[in-house]
Amino acid sequence: MAATGVIHYLQSGDAVTHAVAGLLLAMSLASWCFLLVKAWILARAKWQGTRALQRFWQAPTLKDGIGALQRADRERVFLPLAEAAWRASEAEMPGAMLAQVERSERVLRALRHALLRSQRRLEFGQVLLASVGSTAPFVGLLGTVWGIYHALSSIASSGQAMIENVAGPVGEALIMTAFGLVVAIPAVLAYNILGRYVRQISEELDGFAHDLHAFVCGPAD
Repeated sequence: MAATGVIHYLQSGDAVTHAVAGLLLAMSLASWCFLLVKAWILARAKWQGTRALQRFWQAPTLKDGIGALQRADRERVFLPLAEAAWRASEAEMPGAMLAQVERSERVLRALRHALLRSQRRLEFGQVLLASVGSTAPFVGLLGTVWGIYHALSSIASSGQAMIENVAGPVGEALIMTAFGLVVAIPAVLAYNILGRYVRQISEELDGFAHDLHAFVCGPAD
């Protein structure tokens, strides 16, 4: 019955109501699709990262460790840091300005850039969830205001506030408010939960970059 009532109110709405409902539906589908894909990627990155780092540090050389990461780190979160450290430590650039920089600083610079790339990859799309969570209630509010406007118009045209004149527009307004909240709440929760996973993996990346620098350049550097 409730679903039938919602469909009835939506069918009785005008183009603005349908546009608001369609926009909220699109925002909901986009946030849920991204949520599921992003959760899968972060879960794989966190699970594979622990195993990949163990295999990396068990390897006899840095080159062998990179090979172990290539096989274990399928999401390529930790691998770019190891590759950047190896290239910076082994590269010979005669005549280049970078060749005048100390080896420790070259490795540190390469690790910093690789770390930023990995962190951006982890944070990719988070703005979508934040945008949906912050704007969906206002989109629903637009539908609410439009429904109240219809109710007031019905009262003005009939000259009396009869329930049959305002029930449809008021119901339309309440439905739009509910739709906005239904879209926004999961997006906000997903943003907070996925953001926590991103921070945890970023902390592991920071530690890995520090350990790589110490291993490649030595504690004296």
